[in-house]
Amino acid sequence: MNDREPDIKWPIVERLRAANHVVVLSGAGTSAESGIPTFRDAMTGLWAKFDPMQLATPEAFAADPELVTRWYDWRREKCWSCQPNAGHVALVEMEKHVLARGGKFTLVTQNVDRLHQRAGSQRVLELHGTLFEWRCVSCSKSQDVGGEPFASYPPLCDCGGARRPGVVWFGESLPMVQLSQGRNEAGSCDLFFTVGTSAVVYPAAGLIDAAIAGKPMTVEVNPDATPASSRVDHALRASASVLQRLVDAAFGEPSDA
Repeated sequence: MNDREPDIKWPIVERLRAANHVVVLSGAGTSAESGIPTFRDAMTGLWAKFDPMQLATPEAFAADPELVTRWYDWRREKCWSCQPNAGHVALVEMEKHVLARGGKFTLVTQNVDRLHQRAGSQRVLELHGTLFEWRCVSCSKSQDVGGEPFASYPPLCDCGGARRPGVVWFGESLPMVQLSQGRNEAGSCDLFFTVGTSAVVYPAAGLIDAAIAGKPMTVEVNPDATPASSRVDHALRASASVLQRLVDAAFGEPSDA
C-alpha cells in the first residue's frame, strides 16, 4: 500500500467497472475547485475579525441572531455564486453508470453547499445539514431557500419565529438517520471513496472506519495525506477532479493514465 499515488490505478478502474455497491464520503476539499473556502478559511473581509467557532453555536445565535444569520447569509450567497466542478460532475456520472447496471450508489457529504445536488447527484445524505434550508426555532418548520438575500436578519417564519440555518452547529448532534444509514452503507459496500476530507472530524470520519471494517476496496482522494491514508487500499494525492479520469477510464475510452 502506498500513501502517495499521484496517478490513477487500474485496480480502482476495474473495481469501479464491476462494483455493485459504491459509497462516497465527500468533504470540503471536494468543493475547493469551485472556489468555496473551507469553514475556517471563510473569514475574510468584514468577517476577518470573527472566530467561526464562536459564531457556529446555538449560544451565539441566541445572543446575537442578526450577526449569526448575516454571516450564514454571506456564506450562502457565496456558495450560490459558485458552480459544481469536475469532481462533482464525475460523481454524477459514476452514479448513473452504477445505477444503470442495477447497482447501488450512495453519496454521503459533510458539505453544506449543495453543489452535489446542483451537479445532478440523486442520492445524497447530508451529515452536516445545508445552508439552503432554514428552520424556525419556534415551530420547527423548515423552508428551502435559494441564493437571494434575506429581507430581515434573522429571516422570519410565517409563525413569527426566527429561522436559523439548517446546519449542524458545534454542540449539536449529527442527524442520526443519515449517520446510521451512512455507516450501514459504508460497511456493506464493495467500493468506498473518501474524497476531499481530512479524516479527522468525527463522527463523519467513522464512515471510513466502517468501510475498512467491511473490507471493500477503499480509495482516498485528497491532495494531502490524512490519518486514513495508510489504512486505505489506494491513496490518490490529487484533487477531486481526478475522479473524472477514473470515470472516463472505467466507462469511456481508456485513457493513457
